[in-house]
Amino acid sequence: MPQNSNFSVPLLISLVIHVGAIAALAVSVDFDKKPPALPQASSEPKLKAVVVDSKAVAQKVAEIRKQKADAAKRERDRQAELQRKLDAARKARQKEQDRIKKLEQQRKQKQAEAAKASAAARAAKLKEQQEKQKAAAAEKVRKQKELEQRAAEKAAKAAAIKRKKEELAAQKAEAERKRKEAEARKKREAEAARKKQEDDLAKALQAEQAALSKTRSRQVLSEVAKYKALITQTIKRNLVVDPSMNGKTCRVNIRLAQDGFVISSKTIGGDSVVCRATKTAITKAGRLPISPDANVYEQMKNINLEVSPEFN
Repeated sequence: MPQNSNFSVPLLISLVIHVGAIAALAVSVDFDKKPPALPQASSEPKLKAVVVDSKAVAQKVAEIRKQKADAAKRERDRQAELQRKLDAARKARQKEQDRIKKLEQQRKQKQAEAAKASAAARAAKLKEQQEKQKAAAAEKVRKQKELEQRAAEKAAKAAAIKRKKEELAAQKAEAERKRKEAEARKKREAEAARKKQEDDLAKALQAEQAALSKTRSRQVLSEVAKYKALITQTIKRNLVVDPSMNGKTCRVNIRLAQDGFVISSKTIGGDSVVCRATKTAITKAGRLPISPDANVYEQMKNINLEVSPEFN
């Protein structure tokens, strides 16, 4: 881990320095070295001591003692200095260990804080993701609702437009119906007026035609009577009579062409002698008088006549 490596390198370097210092102190101190031996008087000096002044001897002893005391003091000082250095090394080592321990605690604390921060960051990130997901879901719902609302508004507008069109169509249809109804009413009224006018005209014409027909009928009947008389006179002119026919008659049917040509003739009753003479007279005449008027011809193309011989 990066934090562990940051603490481990200074710690190792510090340990190496302190161990080297302690080893150097240990090497410089020779615990097995014995204090230097005091000089011993040889046998010769002892022999001479007899003649040496006691004052010189005492002075010499004092020097030796002083030397020993100085050596002992120096040894004690050396031992004390060594102890001091050892104590200082121990304190430095302890201090370094405490420092390392504190650094380790700080490292662990920082690691824990980093882990906590990382967990918090992960939690925050997760929360952020959840919030984003919630926001995205909410946005999706909002957009869906917006789309639905727009669709509803569009449908409502379309329905309103359709309803308006239907209303306009209904109004137009109603107006068209009323127009057609008015037109039909006017047409009926015009037709009724025309029919009334036609009826009135027809009645007037009928009345006029009736009057004309009546007049014409009278004229036709007059013409028919006239031409019947003419035909009868023609037959009589060609009729051969004798006294036996006096007072006798013959009824005859004659069919005529438009030019008066006799198509056929037949007796339908009367005296046989008079009838034979009548048919002979008709045949002899060949053509009989006929009106050029078609209405008169219609009345005369198939006529019945009664022929009575005349005697002068």
